[in-house]
Amino acid sequence: MMRSLILAAASAFALSACAPEAGESAASETAAQGSALETVLAADLRADDKARDAFRNPAETLAFFQVQPDHTVIEYAPGGGWYTRVLAPLVSGEGSYIAVGFPPEAGASIGEEFVARVREGGETFAARQSEALGIPAEQLPFHFGNAIPEELNGTVDRVLIFRMMHNLKRWGIDDSEITALKAALKPGGMLGVVQHRAKADATDEFADGNAGYLKQADLIAYFEGQGFELVDTSEINANPNDTTDHPNGVWSLPPSFAGGDEGREELAAIGESDRMTLLFKSLNDR
Repeated sequence: MMRSLILAAASAFALSACAPEAGESAASETAAQGSALETVLAADLRADDKARDAFRNPAETLAFFQVQPDHTVIEYAPGGGWYTRVLAPLVSGEGSYIAVGFPPEAGASIGEEFVARVREGGETFAARQSEALGIPAEQLPFHFGNAIPEELNGTVDRVLIFRMMHNLKRWGIDDSEITALKAALKPGGMLGVVQHRAKADATDEFADGNAGYLKQADLIAYFEGQGFELVDTSEINANPNDTTDHPNGVWSLPPSFAGGDEGREELAAIGESDRMTLLFKSLNDR
């Protein structure tokens, strides 16, 4: 089933090569991307994931990030694999999927058990995802951010970071991880970010990542300082109902519900967090 899905996605993308004119080619390429993505999003393996689509808007988000089925894509910190189950099938036919995770030691303040779990998760990622997706394990490589193979440098079309920049900031590994990810990008390659958004007038103390929220202006300035150019911003993943002032930070909201049953009905009504969606172009001159 999954093999058929991948072949269907690849075939849809191959149609884009048939248009003789540049304008027609671009339109055909966009249509092929949409067709391939629709196939992936409708797959049975996402049955449990689809409840989050209304909040995470994968079709619109990946279109905004201009992800194509023939791209080499890095997904940073894939976690439970929600976006992996979209990205890997989408690009594994004509392109390549690569997972990159934060170094286990970055979470040392959380405890040794967390560090061990992160290390094991990275070491078993390819095998677990291969079994779940039906894609050969060698097509699902995983690297920790401080050990990305040098041969990958300059080969990646897109780096995608979903709801993770707050952790990089609060753990103090943002510079080293972004530097490594930027090196992997092709000249002009792009980096897409979806991140929990603090209010514009939030204090710096609140928006330091420990509550899960960052200020949009601060994050844009950060990436510009790291050698990226802002391409565009989007409100695709915005949620004006999120007040951001929750007792357990962003984790108070679904799907985490860190506070347990207390206020759960009201928090569920809010939905997932308000999120900025940002697209940057690397200024690599390699």
